[in-house]
Amino acid sequence: MKLRLGSLMRQSGNLQISSVSQMIWNLRFLLKTTLTLSINSSMAKKSKYIQSVVDAAKGRPKSTDWYRAKIKEFGEPGAMDLIRDGKRNNRPFYGRLNMFFYDPKYKKKLPYYDTFPLVLPIERYPDGFLGINLHYLPMKLRLQLLDRLVDYSNNTNFDESTKLTVDYSKLKKIKILKPTLKRYLAGQVKSQFRRIDADEFTVATLLPVQRFKKASASEVYADSRKMI
Repeated sequence: MKLRLGSLMRQSGNLQISSVSQMIWNLRFLLKTTLTLSINSSMAKKSKYIQSVVDAAKGRPKSTDWYRAKIKEFGEPGAMDLIRDGKRNNRPFYGRLNMFFYDPKYKKKLPYYDTFPLVLPIERYPDGFLGINLHYLPMKLRLQLLDRLVDYSNNTNFDESTKLTVDYSKLKKIKILKPTLKRYLAGQVKSQFRRIDADEFTVATLLPVQRFKKASASEVYADSRKMI
């Protein structure tokens, strides 16, 4: 059964969206992924940094604030360390989130861009792909969008077997999607793709590892809110 922020608002009456999203977000997904990671931590190779955050949760559901505080306590991980620690390929992993280094071909014409995207590829092209880069949203909206994306999981295991079976036609009506849609050229990818499995989504989404050029994160987020 799905429990959304809206239903929590109706039940409590006096809770604001911002406070709810900080305390409780998508209990179904967060509880499932936390327990799965706790059980499978010795069975699968995970990022050392991501796994350290998950281990600290001790198999219990935690609030967004708790995860963000723990990430701050452990220190911001290096982008290259995140790439090295996980499963990698020269091609993007469809149905999963990806981290990689990117250098836009037309960066001189762009107002700003992210050189270390966190992307869910949704359409293939001969010279690259269309993807959803969660980094273009502030944390609260990232989690809201992730919540919507998880609706398209092919199973409820939330582990390495889980894929998000989405394409643009399924997602185009989601308003907060607009700022995240980016076209990526294969020739401009500057590293291997680091696979983020479903049981790593939570921590990966909350990591402040966006690398915006030509604008600050706050400026990018302000533009994204206007687009929404």
